Amino acid sequence: MSRTLTVFGATGQQGGSLLRHLLKRLDVLKLYSLRGVTRDVSKPAALQLKDAGVEMVQANMNDEKSLTSAVAGSYAVYAMTDYWQEKSADVEVAQGKAMANAAVAAGAELLIWSSLPNVTEMTGGKITVYKQFDSKAAVETYIRGLPIKSAFFMPGMYMQMMTNVFRPKMNEDGDIVFSVNWSEGTGCPLIDITNIGMFVLPMLMDPDKYKGKNFTAATAYYTPAEMIQVWEKVTGKKIEFAKAGLLNSGPPPEAAKMLKQGEGLIEKYDYYGPTAREDLEWTLKQLDEPPTVWEDFVKANEPWF
Repeated sequence: MSRTLTVFGATGQQGGSLLRHLLKRLDVLKLYSLRGVTRDVSKPAALQLKDAGVEMVQANMNDEKSLTSAVAGSYAVYAMTDYWQEKSADVEVAQGKAMANAAVAAGAELLIWSSLPNVTEMTGGKITVYKQFDSKAAVETYIRGLPIKSAFFMPGMYMQMMTNVFRPKMNEDGDIVFSVNWSEGTGCPLIDITNIGMFVLPMLMDPDKYKGKNFTAATAYYTPAEMIQVWEKVTGKKIEFAKAGLLNSGPPPEAAKMLKQGEGLIEKYDYYGPTAREDLEWTLKQLDEPPTVWEDFVKANEPWF
């Protein structure tokens, strides 16, 4: 009899990508039946997953009763939150704890939490504006104290952000400019959203081995200079780099302000902290297939200009 894996955020970027990946893995489908949780089971994305064989159930992260029903009978639960829906760290922490409590109450044996580092602690209080990092880290700390086997997925920056938020733009002089708030020679950990399942899979297949482990999820650290080199190779276009504060273009105002006030997270703290590079090296050794490299992502998302 197969075990039930319940995935929150099933019609969103993380949960949806995870489910679509697992649906392609016969080894997973032999062990797990898949359940997706969403606020609206009638939306097209939910219906597509249902047609693909995923049991779709409705729940609201602010409604503990609905969470309890959603995870009933689960062996494993993948839980995640979206800070930007409510733009409140307190709400995000409450939602995360509620999902964790529901998993424990349901008798689930494994809880995988989509986490991030506590930036305020990591920087000794020098950077305090990344509320969506600190709140996820607070939930991770809470989960570690619960009577349930747990593991933690920690995504780097999505490559997909380069197709919208950080997409190179043409300036008034007709030059194409790539602008981010870290220096041209500083590496940032990038992950293709569609690769999420690759990183979560080991935790599902061997929960005991990865109990309490954090997966630093990225393909590699890429500098803006390296990214530009690939863009130019693939598109044949000349691209300039300009470090920017991002207050007047790119991300939404609140996110832009956060990036400006939080400068240094990538340049000084490697996004994940002092052991980031060795943690990523360890994580990549746990995968059974290579994640998408930047050049392949650029090719797959043409045209850029």
